[in-house]
Amino acid sequence: MAWIKVIEPQEATGELKQEYDAAVQRAGKVFNILKVQSLNPAALQASMQMYRTTMFGPSGLSRAEREMLATVVSWANHCFY
Repeated sequence: MAWIKVIEPQEATGELKQEYDAAVQRAGKVFNILKVQSLNPAALQASMQMYRTTMFGPSGLSRAEREMLATVVSWANHCFY
């Protein structure tokens, strides 16, 4: 098991705290996939922008189809988070 230093939500400040607060508002918690990016808040912010654009932006796929694809790809990659 790899070990990656992360900043926990209660320790976050500034830009990272804003991203964590948005995560809690969106999902009720800060998932580990976000925490592993905590040492680089700018990268986390860019990652979340890409996620929002991919999942909610204009597309030929419905929201449900996008969620289904994300779920299948995560399952195929043994990424159960």
